[in-house]
Amino acid sequence: MATVEELKKLVRQNLDSRGTTQELKAKIRSEVFNALDDKNLPKPELSNENLIINELIREYLNYNRYKYSESVLVTESGQPAVPLDRQFLSHELGVETRDEVPLLYSLVHYFVQRNSTNRDKALKNSSE
Repeated sequence: MATVEELKKLVRQNLDSRGTTQELKAKIRSEVFNALDDKNLPKPELSNENLIINELIREYLNYNRYKYSESVLVTESGQPAVPLDRQFLSHELGVETRDEVPLLYSLVHYFVQRNSTNRDKALKNSSE
């Protein structure tokens, strides 16, 4: 028969292997932030740039299933509860949506490709 300590160890290992421990820790942190959030202090107004940046981060967090991090971001930033329309963001940023990956991936891809092209041009010009 297993001892209480062995049972605790098995339960902990099971929770760790399924990622439940990390989810619970994230949920607790989120709830602590919510409890500490002073509802009497007004949130600073979001500039258009901050609104878009926060939305890109939110989409990234949501895509990667960082749901508690997303809830903390929304709570702390004063971001609207309803996400901005993806097509609107794509249009504002002038980037094409690639599959269903977050727009942040498209932006990074764009700049990596642009830098690669510029690097290739610089190398070509220096060898002439």
